[in-house]
Amino acid sequence: MADSCSRGERDFARVTLKVKEDEQGVWAILHVSGEMDLVTSPAVRQHVHDAVADGRHSLVLDLSGVRFCDSSGVGVLVAARRLMRSCQGRLRLILPARGAEDGSHVNRVLAALGVRRLFEVYPDVASALDEAAEPLSA
Repeated sequence: MADSCSRGERDFARVTLKVKEDEQGVWAILHVSGEMDLVTSPAVRQHVHDAVADGRHSLVLDLSGVRFCDSSGVGVLVAARRLMRSCQGRLRLILPARGAEDGSHVNRVLAALGVRRLFEVYPDVASALDEAAEPLSA
């Protein structure tokens, strides 16, 4: 998969979000960095929908570069989980112990909202792609 420009570049110059697409085997990997908020979260949602539309039903969202996530971003993650489950797909999140800048912002937000347990979380992409690796505990 190409970077976010391949699907028609959207002008997010004034906002701080980047989504880079990659693939390894059956897995589509979306590397998300910046801020997931009301303005930027729809871009992540669109990338998830595009991956599913392309027949990719194994998806890793690498959120290690996300330095801010509000309820809109959490809503996109919950919706992505629901979408992947509806197509018998798999969703794995990358939330390292020390994420963007101050460390693991998204992990703290998900835990504070009580939804962290809904996701399979791994410390890095290599672990998420390893079928034998166990997800991190909530």
